[in-house]
Order: sequence, then C-alpha cells, then structure tokens
Amino acid sequence: MPSPFPGMDPYIEQPEVWRDFHNNLAIEIQARLNEKLGPRYYAAIEPRIAYEVVEVATKYGGQPDVGVLRLREAPTVAPAAPNSPVPVKSRVPLEFPVRLLSTRIRTVGEHTLVTSIEILSPVNKQRGHEAFKSYRRKRRALLRSEAHLIEVDLLRRGERPPLAEPVPSAPYYVTLSRVEDRPTVQVWPIQLKDELPVIPVPLLEPDPDASLDLNAVVAAIYKRGAYAVRIDYRQPPPPPELSPEEQAWAESLLKREKQNA
Repeated sequence: MPSPFPGMDPYIEQPEVWRDFHNNLAIEIQARLNEKLGPRYYAAIEPRIAYEVVEVATKYGGQPDVGVLRLREAPTVAPAAPNSPVPVKSRVPLEFPVRLLSTRIRTVGEHTLVTSIEILSPVNKQRGHEAFKSYRRKRRALLRSEAHLIEVDLLRRGERPPLAEPVPSAPYYVTLSRVEDRPTVQVWPIQLKDELPVIPVPLLEPDPDASLDLNAVVAAIYKRGAYAVRIDYRQPPPPPELSPEEQAWAESLLKREKQNA
C-alpha cells in the first residue's frame, strides 16, 4: 500500500520509524544510482555512528532493538553514620549507538570522492549534540573539498545547516553544492503537498549529471518497509505541529484514503 501523502510522509519522522527509514533511504539511493552511473563510477555506503539518549521505561519506540537492558537492584549499603548525608537514587542518561548511512559516489580504480549525498538525521540538527558538531565539521570539510555535496533534509524538526542567504520557508529541503558553482548552491524547498523532486547528481567533467527521483525512492522504501501497517494514522503526526492549513489538508487526505481503503 502506498503512502497517503504525495511526497514526504510526516509520520515517517516518528523516531521508531525514522531510524529504519534513514538507512533504507541511503541504500535505495545507492542501488538506483549504480543502475545509471556506468563504468567510470560507483555508489557506496559510508556508515557513521552517533549516540542517542534514551529514557528507561519509555513506551513503544523508546529504544531500538539493539540489545537487552538489564536492571538490577542496588546492593545493600551499610548504615550511614549519625549526622552523615543519606544517599538518594538517580540515573545518568543512557546512550545507545545509532548507525547512520550516507551515500558516496567515487571513481572506479582510484576511488576518488566525486559526490557525497548526506541524509540529515535528528542528532545532526540538535544543537549541543556531539553529532551536530561533528556533522558541521564534516560539511565544512566537504564544502572546502573538490567533491560535490547533496544534502537531503526530510525532517521538519531541528536546526538546519546554515545558508548565507534566506530561501523560501518549507518543511523539507534538498541542497546541491557543485564544486564549480561555490559558494552558490541550488535549493529545493519542498512543501508538504509537493512530490519530492528529481534532482541532478553531478559527476566529473565532461560527464553529464545522473538523475535521482527522490519521490520514487521514498515510495519504494515505504512499500518495502511495510510502513503502512507500522504507522498509526489515527494519531497526530510527530512534532512540530502542522500549520492549521497543513493539518486540514492532511486530515482530508487521510479521510479520503480511509474511505477508499
């Protein structure tokens, strides 16, 4: 069953769905590009590890299935001496590793980086998080390099990577920085009602751009990931709240989808 939304489905931004979707997106982009790149290039996956904080005893979606957390009773403590402080119990933040993937196009033989396709994650957009800082450093290094950079931001929440000039407001963005055009970049502001764009993927001169249909990529992932049965569309989408206009449109879309089911 396809998503009821024509482009990006805001319900995919739920943490328990997004972790799965993020890496599926990188892998699907890799597969589709490798069908087009030809003998001079290949697309490969680059993993990185980030850490997220999870609260113990949260409900569904509180932590991924990466291990078993075992809680045990604290050992018996000897009685405190008279007039001494009595210890109390608390908890330190519990962190778990999250494997995040990006897609990189390299030359065959020398493995020179040509284009890096970065998919932003919640921790990349969370100011103060170490992954926020590390991504900004990575982004700066790529913008100073001889590689093209594509940033795919399909998250409404969080702080976006900076641009020197304002662009139209939108919940989602794709940005393309070509080496030869810097500091000018192309930006696709994507509204909730929009289909995701077909974007050019630059290669080395004189080779023409490859094309990447992001809407087809996301539709394929949605179907293969069985998100239609994993997402509860009776609940509101995850924060931030939709605007009144977006909310009314989304409700009418979901109502029509329910009637046609």
